[in-house]
Amino acid sequence: MSTVNQKVVFISMSDMVGGAENVLLMAACVSKGLTIYLKKARVGRLSIPDGQEVIYATDKSMLTGFLKLVGLLKPYRTGCIIMSTHPYLNAYLGFLKRMGFLRSKLVVRECTSVFTRFTGFKRLSYKLAYQLGYRGADLVVCQTGLMRDQFLQHVAFMPAQKVIIQENPVNLKQIFSKANAPLTDQDTKAGFICAAGRLIPEKGFSVLIHAFSCIEKEYPGLKLIILGEGPERQALTVLIDALDLGNRVILKGRIDNPIPYFKQANACVVSSVKEGFPNVLLEMMSINPIVVSTLCAGGIESIPGILKVEPNNVNALAAVIKTALDEGTTSHKQEIIQQYLHNRTPEIFINSLLQNINYKTYHKQPLN
Repeated sequence: MSTVNQKVVFISMSDMVGGAENVLLMAACVSKGLTIYLKKARVGRLSIPDGQEVIYATDKSMLTGFLKLVGLLKPYRTGCIIMSTHPYLNAYLGFLKRMGFLRSKLVVRECTSVFTRFTGFKRLSYKLAYQLGYRGADLVVCQTGLMRDQFLQHVAFMPAQKVIIQENPVNLKQIFSKANAPLTDQDTKAGFICAAGRLIPEKGFSVLIHAFSCIEKEYPGLKLIILGEGPERQALTVLIDALDLGNRVILKGRIDNPIPYFKQANACVVSSVKEGFPNVLLEMMSINPIVVSTLCAGGIESIPGILKVEPNNVNALAAVIKTALDEGTTSHKQEIIQQYLHNRTPEIFINSLLQNINYKTYHKQPLN
């Protein structure tokens, strides 16, 4: 499927590896669109293909990036489709459009359900940002039906016809090519369970470690490897030591290519408590059919071929992981997972968005 022939400009907070950033990069690659990054990350950067057009506003502070963005947007003020995917950035661009600086179409993607995830001052700051900027958006993209319902509940001023559901894409070709890289990590030799994500409370890694402690004696030598870095590292290290799992649970840190770990794991686990939608789940499913996921986001309950469990429940998670390890996989399970993922290509993702914004332009309502 070829993408709609229009000038699309993608804008991202930074080029640091993350779910939202990966989605935007996939869309930019298939549509051959320019990506403007407000800030160039120093470590943990995305792998941007050669020839992909990118501009960096700054390599200093994010505030500097926001200030410089106005100048970088001047060539794209009219006649383009601009897409972004972080609430503060979305609101900033929407505000620029409300002020008349931007006249191009603005598509903003929700990366999480901020009103159910955050509290206190941070939640209030998001609420103010939505009030100031989101009225300028032409289309709001939610990852799941639940996210859309929550958005409309908390952003009552946004017309429902401007808010659509578009599932996250997954680049199977790229994942399959990365899966062939050799895995020489000695911690993987005797078998392992793999999880991945930022080390933050929302990812539920403390629950996962507790769940592993419930079953580890039944699987001698099996390890739990967690890929990723974040502010909860110290707390998780203390927990691992308290459970006497220092040789069994490995906080591996950030890995440039996690796909071989996903492929060779005895089972992959998403243990999140709450998410917009865990993109790592799609990556795991692409390459390993033995996957366990909490019902941490809307839409997971309907995914075929994986084992599901309620979030934040140690005993339930331990039981489902044990089931995954004992049952293994079948060719039938692999087939239904691949069929499901086939409908989530980056080409389908970007074409659906462009068709929606074009349809809305002429018919005053989206396609779905």
